[in-house]
Amino acid sequence: MGRLVGTLRVDKRTKRLVTRLRTGDIALIQHPDLDAIAARSLADRRPGAVINVAPFITGRYPNQGPTVLMEAGIPMIEIDSGSFFEEASGYEGSAATVDDGVIRIREGLTANGMILERSQIDSRLEAARGNLSVELDAFARNTLAYLEGEKALLLDPVEIPRVSTKLRQRHVLIVVRGEGYREDLRTIEEYLRDVRPATIGVDGGADALLELGIRPDIILGDMDSVSDAALRCGAELVVHGYARGEREAPGLRRIETLGLTAQVFHVPGTSEDAALLLADGAGASLIVAVGTHFSLEDFLDKGRGGMASTFLVRLRIGAKLVDAKGIGRLWSSRRKPATMEILAIVAAALFPIIVVAAGSPFLQALAVAIRLWFRSVTGLR
Repeated sequence: MGRLVGTLRVDKRTKRLVTRLRTGDIALIQHPDLDAIAARSLADRRPGAVINVAPFITGRYPNQGPTVLMEAGIPMIEIDSGSFFEEASGYEGSAATVDDGVIRIREGLTANGMILERSQIDSRLEAARGNLSVELDAFARNTLAYLEGEKALLLDPVEIPRVSTKLRQRHVLIVVRGEGYREDLRTIEEYLRDVRPATIGVDGGADALLELGIRPDIILGDMDSVSDAALRCGAELVVHGYARGEREAPGLRRIETLGLTAQVFHVPGTSEDAALLLADGAGASLIVAVGTHFSLEDFLDKGRGGMASTFLVRLRIGAKLVDAKGIGRLWSSRRKPATMEILAIVAAALFPIIVVAAGSPFLQALAVAIRLWFRSVTGLR
């Protein structure tokens, strides 16, 4: 790694930092166990380097964020100094230099860091895999402990917001900016064109839909990782609030600052859970999920010690919920026979007309044979 010079960008919230990050900037974060989604959002901005004042891999579980940055060719420097982060926060937008692991910010602020190499990432991940059983045990215990407190999600009626977007008896697509969301969206492009489902973007999932050229019908979430442009796109806005009476929904302040209006959905659990409950409660006939979380690593990446609410919500919705990958496979296989049938219909209809016009008895007989063959292949009469 050579000498790098760039503009310093500092934020404790990685998802907030990426909105200001530009190509060649030096990103300073405080993000232990950097997850793959956050890393990919950083990599998409092409920073000159990412400096972390927390361990990229603590060893709790094998998080994939550092691997994402390594494969993107973005240098990673680790600093064991929380005080440096606090001092550097006052230098947002200043010139910064990274030279052989030494970070210098104008006016003399300096710190020594360690450049993270591929071999170190591999060895840390290997050690973390050995700790996964411990994390799984703690995760399961937390989930069971919270099931009792959150069982209302399964048993009690949920008071959902009255949205103007028609969801009853429609397919509803819910997009979360989770691992593999772009690939999931690509696999269902034919389905989206054919069915035109109602769309709900969960926080940054709204931007994912806009990238595909689809304006979300509803944006739901804490409103902490969705862009201003998405919030202003004309979608209905639903802020995920805490259980009623606990405290004000934090996302509402941002909506009001932008001069927009939103409803508040008071329900425990994650914003992803809230979106599923909204679609189900509004009468959706099928709910297609993109980028949603359901693996141990997914939840640990999000900093959640359990999955009680997600388990209960999925149990409540049942077979109505399907994953986008399954829809993509089914839809592509469904479309192939349909294409054959259309070709068969056109060919079977046009060929006899041409033959009769030609007045050839031989070709007329051939036309009959071909039509019979098409019928046997397609089952069409």
